[in-house]
Amino acid sequence: MNKRKVCIVLTTRGNYAKMQPVMRAVVSDPNLTLQLIVGGDLMLRRYGHNIIQKISEEFKIDQKISFVIEGENPLTMAKSAGLAVGDFATAFDNIQPDVVIVIADRYECLSIAMAASYMNIPVAHIEGGEVSGSIDESIRHAISKLSHIHFPATHKAADYIERMGEDPKTIFPVGCTSFDLFFSMDYNDSVIWNDLRNNFGVGEKIDFSKDYLLVIQHPVTTEYEENFRNINETISAIEEMNMQTVWIWPNMDAGSDGISKGIREFREQKNPRNIHFFKSLAIQYFGPLLKNAKCIVGNSSSGIRESSFFGVPSVNIGTRQNGRERASNVVDVGYQKEEIVSAIHKQLQNGLHPPSFLFGDGKAAHKIVEIIKNYKFTIQKRISYT
Repeated sequence: MNKRKVCIVLTTRGNYAKMQPVMRAVVSDPNLTLQLIVGGDLMLRRYGHNIIQKISEEFKIDQKISFVIEGENPLTMAKSAGLAVGDFATAFDNIQPDVVIVIADRYECLSIAMAASYMNIPVAHIEGGEVSGSIDESIRHAISKLSHIHFPATHKAADYIERMGEDPKTIFPVGCTSFDLFFSMDYNDSVIWNDLRNNFGVGEKIDFSKDYLLVIQHPVTTEYEENFRNINETISAIEEMNMQTVWIWPNMDAGSDGISKGIREFREQKNPRNIHFFKSLAIQYFGPLLKNAKCIVGNSSSGIRESSFFGVPSVNIGTRQNGRERASNVVDVGYQKEEIVSAIHKQLQNGLHPPSFLFGDGKAAHKIVEIIKNYKFTIQKRISYT
């Protein structure tokens, strides 16, 4: 029997963190062959090009593609999505996958699903069915309608996919794949903490044995003009807190230039003595960093999903995660400095929350691979209401 060829596409640091357990599970299964395409933000040095080296140490990269038009505005994002369709179509034609796995809601993920669908290649969608803010929700649901099998993180998300007219027999709630890695990490590894302290990022060194905040704020594409003003409110709040802080750079969505400008001006003009900045971090560094933070602040999905696994207090800013399921560790605020400061103080006073398994039990990758390797795909889809 020929091995089923499973194609996984990595375009961002976050996607790599989430897909690494799935890639490992595919490689370890004798009935499957991993095909790996790397592109998008990972091809840009300032957004995670160094991660490609880490990927290639463990996995064979079959194709590298560059489709990103830099500029971080709505026009360049739309044009990049269009270019991506053509580039992915060519890549799929070259390697002839039996199934393509796509995750979540980024603009290029829709391009992946479009190219595969037109080429009669089955699409497996991870983390579909969720509600959130920005354009992300629309993209996520569009991908679900192009997909042939669904692996949502929660049962509520699975219910939403079914209510979109997808066949219940194609929907398998498996949890978050990133949780798989958390169960196997050594959170006391001195090498990791030494690297974080001395070998990565810029700015003042952080004493990780003492209290620190973790900040990650991405642009909101539907609030393009407001991103610069909004990040300055967050910066003012972090300044007032005057705590040790680890700040991770935003992703490359439209509006990232405004977020980056605010952070860059703050760093250059104020030269804060208590903040260390990272462009990006591999999951083996991010996991311990998040687990030991006193609070995560911003609008990253990590402040909703991964923080709940550790019970780390989270202050979620603005609209980017609107409507997403959340555990008791999350407090939602607007963009105003006063709200943010008040919420951080409240969360620091509350301390750790009980760990939540709302988003999974750490066995998602195994479940996905066991289903995919024997699944009988039907390319022709039909809307189905039960």
